[in-house]
Amino acid sequence: MKAVVLAGGYATRLWPITRHRPKMLLPVGETTVIDRIFAGLEADERIDEVFVSTNEAFAEEFEAYIADSEFQKLTLSVEDTTDEDEKFGVVGALGQLVDREGVDDDMLVIAGDNLMGFDVSEFIDFFESKGQTTLAAYDVGTLERATSYGVIDVDGDRVVALEEKPDNPPSTLVSIACYAFPRESLRFGEYLGDGNNPDEPGWYIKWLVENDEVYAFPFDDAWYDIGTPQSYLEAVAWALGGESLVAADAEVVDSEIRDNVHVMPGAHIEDSIIEDSVVFPNATVKDCEVHDSIIDEETHVANVDLAGALVGAHTKLTNSGTRTQ
Repeated sequence: MKAVVLAGGYATRLWPITRHRPKMLLPVGETTVIDRIFAGLEADERIDEVFVSTNEAFAEEFEAYIADSEFQKLTLSVEDTTDEDEKFGVVGALGQLVDREGVDDDMLVIAGDNLMGFDVSEFIDFFESKGQTTLAAYDVGTLERATSYGVIDVDGDRVVALEEKPDNPPSTLVSIACYAFPRESLRFGEYLGDGNNPDEPGWYIKWLVENDEVYAFPFDDAWYDIGTPQSYLEAVAWALGGESLVAADAEVVDSEIRDNVHVMPGAHIEDSIIEDSVVFPNATVKDCEVHDSIIDEETHVANVDLAGALVGAHTKLTNSGTRTQ
């Protein structure tokens, strides 16, 4: 069985933090978002190769990551795009990958920005028991949240309908970006050749529901779709479990580090209060109160209070109202 980890998104909603780095490599506790996925795939013997699907803009970052990684199954597969306007869409990219890599096997597809609490081996077990396309399904709890996802209707564990980002969702059960396809359901060429939507994978799943059998693997463990600052900080809070993580070589002077804070190596925190935030390497925070914020690397922040802020790398921010980079 092959696996594809989708790592080609440009994460514009997280800019400037992800302007020059893949969001999949953002730290979540002691590891990164994508490390958690790779660890599960590495541990399952049924997966013999993991394609890391990314774009040309982030190819070098992932090449370096794979070179330094202890994971043995990773193969970089690069789509021919360098910015958001050139994207093929997820389904288009998957179709290209299957052709480019000559995939002729069952295939697991997971979005690299998914933080999932369940064991991927359980998902593969369920898929093998059905022998048909399988998706992971999660109850997001509110109809408002459901409008951002592919909402599914099930009969038992068989999916009988899917609506992609409906204005009036019929339920709160949604498909997350974790799919398993038998080899005969890798029909991307047929789907795209008929002029269907190449973007969200939910459109392809909807097409399969209408032309094939699709099953849902429901789970109620943790799940975070890391696409916004809020969802990223929620994932960090889940990973830290209410604690804080301060690197050994970070300096914290006369400061209060409250819950769910990650302070990375080389950061300097002085006379400040920080809560529910991430401070990247070599950033300086002085005389500040910071919560629900992300402070990027090599940043100097002084004499300001920040709430829900994204401060880009190499920025200087002070209470004078000036901002320079």
